[in-house]
Amino acid sequence: MRVLGIDPGSTVTGYGVVEARGSEVALVASGTIEAPRRDPLPQRLKRIHDSLLIVIDRWAPDQMAVEGLFFAQNPRSTLALGQTRGVVLLGAATAELAVFEYSPMEVKQAVVGFGRATKEQVQEMVRRLLGLRAPVPADASDALGVALCHLQTCRLAERLRGAR
Repeated sequence: MRVLGIDPGSTVTGYGVVEARGSEVALVASGTIEAPRRDPLPQRLKRIHDSLLIVIDRWAPDQMAVEGLFFAQNPRSTLALGQTRGVVLLGAATAELAVFEYSPMEVKQAVVGFGRATKEQVQEMVRRLLGLRAPVPADASDALGVALCHLQTCRLAERLRGAR
């Protein structure tokens, strides 16, 4: 199964594609979609949406996992993040991808084993889990963490079904 993980942001949206092959997980691609802060929000959202469709077309994921909404201190930031998530979800719907959402705490718990892990701890565990020589930049690493969380959740669900 190939999973596209997304870490939405109104100026930088991280993405990461991983593929499960039996018990192994491999990195397929990762990167960021950058939408300059100087651009008006509608143009940034269009750029994120259009770029996401290119990522989906290029890497052909089977499913998408998205980091859930958290509430920032600044209400405007929270609103912009919600709008960014909206265009990400629209991109998934356009590509007819099933979408699964995970809270930041669920992702950290799945990847690091501690729901209040730091970004650096997530980054290091993503590096280790994927057997990479160097860490992936933070936004892409967070997206890979979301994808890994989804794969772990799917594997657990399969084991539970098999135990019945």
